[in-house]
Amino acid sequence: MAFQVMGVTAGRKDSNCEILLKEALLACREQGAEVRMINLKDYELLDCNGCTACTMGMSMGKDTGCSLADKDDKQKIMDVMLEQDAVIFSAPTYDLMPSSLFLKFMHRNLAYESAFLTKIGAIAPWDRVGALIAVGGSTRSWQSMALECMQATTFTNSFKIVDMYMATQVPAPAQVLLYEEKVARAREMGLNVMKALNTPPAERKWLGDPDYGWGPLGRSPSGRGYSTPSSAWCAARAAPWNRPKTGAGNLSSPRTGWSVTAPPRRAAGFTATRSPRPRAASS
Repeated sequence: MAFQVMGVTAGRKDSNCEILLKEALLACREQGAEVRMINLKDYELLDCNGCTACTMGMSMGKDTGCSLADKDDKQKIMDVMLEQDAVIFSAPTYDLMPSSLFLKFMHRNLAYESAFLTKIGAIAPWDRVGALIAVGGSTRSWQSMALECMQATTFTNSFKIVDMYMATQVPAPAQVLLYEEKVARAREMGLNVMKALNTPPAERKWLGDPDYGWGPLGRSPSGRGYSTPSSAWCAARAAPWNRPKTGAGNLSSPRTGWSVTAPPRRAAGFTATRSPRPRAASS
């Protein structure tokens, strides 16, 4: 059975994001994959309203889904996306980060968290491959958080990101067609996705440009791609807080006087209090 590869873009119609994504998908198709592409601009997508219904359900071991599932097109997209072997995402960068449309779509993914849905048997286990394309009109410095943000939004659905590319200095519609090397790089991404899919999941690795860019928390230990937080990084930034006092995830900061009590995986129901500061002795 052929691999299923999907492209998801938040860019303009027939413009840079879509062109590069199509080039990558065409390379996948030439390698025998069945490909499909959607542009998020064609769908109605609502912002997450922070109701916590999904996380409350997870805390009880239930798949409650998203409270907005019957109000927009997110559910129908996820029904297809979660059955793909690989997904290539492309998004424009207008100011440091990917566009609001892309983030709106991806921030709703918590209700479809793959690890949880797999654990309770709602979906079959799936070793998904992912790749990222960011496009902007300026240099790398004005797109510096684009790929980092895009990759962070793929954690919820357990994508193994094997390649990413940032196309810079292409502000005009379809301007990327003037740069053969940019189109060729998108095609290379498609080939890398197929190479990863034809590799056993345990042996899949980073296939993009060596030492490309910086991750959200620093360069990966291997020197390639993007890293997740190290224990040292977490410890350094948790310095103002004590270790959790209980299994419920309670935290306290003697330095600031604040304490937070939050049941695990429940965004609702936490309490934050501040201990009273001692009054200065009156003379």
